Formats: sequence, structure tokens, C-alpha cells
Amino acid sequence: MTSNTVPQPSSAPPWQNWLPQISVMDRYLAKELAMPFLFGVGAFSSIGVSVGTVFDLVRKVVEEGLPIHLAMQVMLLQMPYFIVLSFPMSTLLASMMAFGRLSNDSELVALRSCGIGVYRIVAPALVLSLFVTGLTFVFNEALVPAANYQATTILERALGTDDNQPSFREENIFYREFSEVEQPDGEKKSILSRVFYAERYDGKQMLSLTIIDRSQAGISQIVTAKSAVWNSQERAWDFRDGTIYLVAPDGSYRDILRFEQQRLQLPRTPLDLAVRDRFSNELNIAEAQERLAILRQSGERAEITKLELRIQQKYAFPFICVGFGLVGSALANRRHQRLGRATSFGVSVVVIFAYYLLAFLMDALARTEFLSPMVAAWLPLLVVGALGTGLLVRAAR
Repeated sequence: MTSNTVPQPSSAPPWQNWLPQISVMDRYLAKELAMPFLFGVGAFSSIGVSVGTVFDLVRKVVEEGLPIHLAMQVMLLQMPYFIVLSFPMSTLLASMMAFGRLSNDSELVALRSCGIGVYRIVAPALVLSLFVTGLTFVFNEALVPAANYQATTILERALGTDDNQPSFREENIFYREFSEVEQPDGEKKSILSRVFYAERYDGKQMLSLTIIDRSQAGISQIVTAKSAVWNSQERAWDFRDGTIYLVAPDGSYRDILRFEQQRLQLPRTPLDLAVRDRFSNELNIAEAQERLAILRQSGERAEITKLELRIQQKYAFPFICVGFGLVGSALANRRHQRLGRATSFGVSVVVIFAYYLLAFLMDALARTEFLSPMVAAWLPLLVVGALGTGLLVRAAR
């Protein structure tokens, strides 16, 4: 007699069938990595806040009369910045402490005796590194710049520094504009089409201006004025008490026009150059790119290089989590290598110090234009990644 048993449908929801199956070993290793990672975030961010913020805020409370509730608010706003800095360091510490504990208890030996290779063992650590990389990028773009800017604004208002120090560039606002001109042979050439110079800016208007305009073919003009104000509705400049000199192609004056008020269609860029910009750690990548476009028109080479470097660093920094994950996993998986918690923490500090020393050196070389901003920002990451890969290959042998 045969039994016609009807298969019972699975009690799991249908959508779970589409999810990747996580093995028991992966869940176990993920649990081992999670606690050291959270410990590292708490420890490293606390140290960063204490050294980088708390001592300075206490001094401002005692010496400059900063209200305590505002000091607490500033400290909370600066916490995301230090938490993001702790993510790569915590990834390194977590991989070293987790695999170090497994090595000390001979669990790594047991896994290898079952035929599980080093690459498979460290896979959960690399997945964690990739996740933290994405988390770091999101924090750096969506949360940290706005929080840093708000903290700076609160401090300036509370201490009155926004009144004592103008939030704009007061003297020598200089702007150059270039345009592409097609040559007789068909090749396009970039030529200087307009020069804008203002002797002073008082926060409301430009003073003592000179503009050389060569943007129209066959006509050049020189505009001088005592003052000019940006008209946001008309998106043009309102010049007052000035003179327009029309210059012929042969260099002679064609006409001289004096005016009490004249509206000219010139770009807003000179005003953008005069107004003090936010610091690089208060800008996300899109805002930094907009600021860079303005600086490139100003010709301020040092500021352009600095901002180009900061933008590349914003791209490169999250990926150091992967590099640290490789280094930590490789060091802790070396045969006959036993790492206690104290040793793991000490080795992590050494690796972190070496990385930031290299990054500082690359930063200095980029500022002197010895290295390009892209090379200076990505080279430390490549060095750490190559070191981690080499150590991991050696541990797998």
C-alpha cells in the first residue's frame, strides 16, 4: 500500500526564497565582528570628541562665557563627524579582535581542518567593510556637512564672532572670465573675455570697480564705477557714478559715456567670490564642486588645489574601510599568530597612525603641487589595500 503524501507548503514567506542564504558560519562570524565594531565606534568617537571638541568647548564656557546648553548642542552636532572618522578604525579593530579571539581559542584551526580556506573565512569581514564604506559615504554626504555648518553658526552667534569678523572678503575681489573663440583654421581657443576688479566689498556693495569687457567681437569697453550692487531680481549689476569707455579695435577711444546709474548683464561670480564660503568639512561633494567652479574662474591656484584635494579625499576616505578590513583580517589570520584584545588594540593604533601620517604627507605634497590632488588622495588607500592584499595572500598559503 502506497502512501500519497502531499508536500506541505513552506511556512516561510515567499519573499524569503529570493534572499541569499546565510550559513551558520557566516552568522557566527558576523556576530563576532559586530560587538568589537560597536565597541570601536564608541571608543574612537569618544576619544575624538574629547580631544577635538570637549576641551575647546570647556575653555569657551569658562573664558568666553559660552552658555552650557549651547556647548552641549555644539558637541552633539559635531558627534557625526567623529563617528564617521571612527568607522574605518573600528573596522580594523573589529577584524583584528574577532579573528584574534577565534585564533586564540583554536577555532580558526578547526575551520581550516574542515577544508575552509582563509579567503572564505574573512569574507564576512570584507562584507562588513563594504557595508561600512557605504555607511561612511552616506554620513559624509547627508549628515556631517550640515551638522558641522550648524555647529559653526551656533558658535559664531553665541560668541559674537560673526559681528567682529566679517563673513566676506573685504578687499581686492578679482575675477577673470574666459570664452572659447573659433580660429580661422577651425580650432577653438580660450581667450580672456572679461576682467572684474573691486577694491572693496562692505557686505552690501562693491566699491571702486573696474571692468574690462572684451566679450563682444570688435568692441571693447572699460567700465569704472564708485559702487555696484547685485540685483537678484534682474540678475544683473546696478552700477552707480561711473564711466564707460568704448575702445575701437585700433586701441583708440571711440566714445566716453558717463552715468549716474547703469545696469549691466555681468555674472554673479564676483559676489560669490567675495562672500565667505563654508569650510570644506561643511560641504558635500556637489556643493564643493560648485564652489570649485567659482574658484577656477578666480585664478586662485592655492585655493583651487586645496579644494580639489578635499573633493578627492571625500571620494577616497570611505574606501579605507575596505583597506583596514583587509589588513586586520590578514594580520589576525596568520598561522601561529595569537592576538589578545590589548595587542589587537595596540596594533590597530599603530596601523591607524601610519595611515594618517602617510595621508598627512600626501596632503602636504599636493598643497605644494608636487603631486596631483587625485594621486595624493588615493595613494594612501592604494598602499593600505596593497598591504592588506599581500598579507592576506601570504596568510592563505
